[in-house]
Amino acid sequence: MNRLNRRNFLKAALAASGGVLVSTPLQAMSRPELPSDVSFRHGVASGDPLQDAVILWTRATPVRDSDRLSPADRVRVTWELARDRDFTQVLRRGSVETNIARDYTIKIDVQGLEPATRYFYRFVGANEQSPVGQTRTLPVGSVEQLRLAVFSCSNYPAGYFNAYALAAQGGDWDAVLHLGDYIYEYPADGYATERAAEIGRALPADNGGETLALADYRKRYALYRTDEDLQALHAAAPFIAVWDDHEVANDTWKEGAENHSAEEGDFFARRAAAIQAYYEWLPIRPPMGDTRPQIYRSFQFGDLLDLHMLDTRVIGRDKQIDFAAYLGEDGSFDGRAFGAALADPERTLLGPTQRNWLAETLEKSTGHWQLLGQQVLMGKMLLPAEVLMSYYSRGKKPDPTRELVQLKAASLQGQPLTDAQRARLAQVVPYNLDAWDGYAVEREALFRHIARLKKNLVVVAGDTHNAWSNHLTDDSGRLVGLEFATPSVTSPGMEAYLKLDEQSAVELARGMPVLIDDLQYCNLHQRGFMSLTFNREQVQAEWRFVDNIDSTEFSEAGSHRVVHRLV
Repeated sequence: MNRLNRRNFLKAALAASGGVLVSTPLQAMSRPELPSDVSFRHGVASGDPLQDAVILWTRATPVRDSDRLSPADRVRVTWELARDRDFTQVLRRGSVETNIARDYTIKIDVQGLEPATRYFYRFVGANEQSPVGQTRTLPVGSVEQLRLAVFSCSNYPAGYFNAYALAAQGGDWDAVLHLGDYIYEYPADGYATERAAEIGRALPADNGGETLALADYRKRYALYRTDEDLQALHAAAPFIAVWDDHEVANDTWKEGAENHSAEEGDFFARRAAAIQAYYEWLPIRPPMGDTRPQIYRSFQFGDLLDLHMLDTRVIGRDKQIDFAAYLGEDGSFDGRAFGAALADPERTLLGPTQRNWLAETLEKSTGHWQLLGQQVLMGKMLLPAEVLMSYYSRGKKPDPTRELVQLKAASLQGQPLTDAQRARLAQVVPYNLDAWDGYAVEREALFRHIARLKKNLVVVAGDTHNAWSNHLTDDSGRLVGLEFATPSVTSPGMEAYLKLDEQSAVELARGMPVLIDDLQYCNLHQRGFMSLTFNREQVQAEWRFVDNIDSTEFSEAGSHRVVHRLV
């Protein structure tokens, strides 16, 4: 960021564009007013691209002491959009004001742009200009190939955002999909903070409480957005984002959250504060306005792909079923009552309004591929009940996983099993009731609808912190789509929950696809991101991993690729 003489900087900036001062194609402007003295310490971002529009974002932090500014005090900056990084071909320029009521964030919805076009943008203050960002609009008509980067679960105190850096360095992305948990709400001594001080990622004292009020959420976003690697990826490509639970509180559902108690105040007031801060700090175009929690929306990448971003957290989800509620004091499991709860036809993850919207949207969509961007695993992750019961017994029962993998492998190879052994393998339960497995009736209805439409369906998911590749099959065993789930940027995965060393995690990852019929691949111990490449004939998912998150010094630690070709 460059500190320049105010007069000379503005003179040079105006001369570079030949005096073309237009903010939208329909509104010509006079020369912008002089900008205020601000800094751009949180970088720039773009998002929600359309064929003819894109959102540009920054935060104009007043250089003056912000504690002395009132809601009536405004700051002004100039924004510019150009065809080249050096801004010799400036296409648009305008002025925009912001104030403390918007936390000094700025969003410009630049319209009237050309499709499938790369643009560069920046913001200008009195003595400083922002970093230069790169964005692009969506294509129209025939499209041969698309490349998307997919992320989830970036917990600041858990480690460094090296996965963002890897993607920023290594790809020309059509868009970045962020599937949620962009921030975490916990206090300084909360989830995944054990090594934060040691590695230099501890939450500062003025940002160390749990996020409950609007000011808390704003400060947490401000901290995350000081991360250089997150800034670099935002500046490299447009984001298309949805929230998961931690943007509000852990295991959010439509009327509460696991990590919210009555002592913490009204849940809906907390949710409203969280949503306001999210809309302020993300380069998103809220489909129903800045105060509404409806975030689901669609994007068309020419005739190749239609992307539908869903909300499986905030507006429609019924409360999660809890395994513990069906365990007896002796460790026995009430399978009958559990099965009845799971089979309740009224249970919903999407809610009726969003579910109907999705059904109608899929029916009308004409893209060669249909992509659902959402938070939680959709595949049937059914494990033998013994495995789950050993986990919930907290070490009181031996772990039968290895033995069961051997039995399942023997069965697949045609070796005879005893009735008791077959029964052990047949009694399966979903391992994660916070995912679609906890809402199985609604999932089956969605699968039937997709099968009837005969669409080429791909689903992406985050949330679990691990990498997964699933076949999506309905109850008849018919393949209706594919699922690819991205690992976390920093949050610990199954290896941490099960207290596995690396070797044990690798062994379990080899065994899980044997035990789970629809699971094709998983990685249970590495952090990173996922890329998707679509063309007419195939979709390729590639998981790319980093060797550590304890330092900004890192290298790529391998990758795994899955290719699915259309018949």
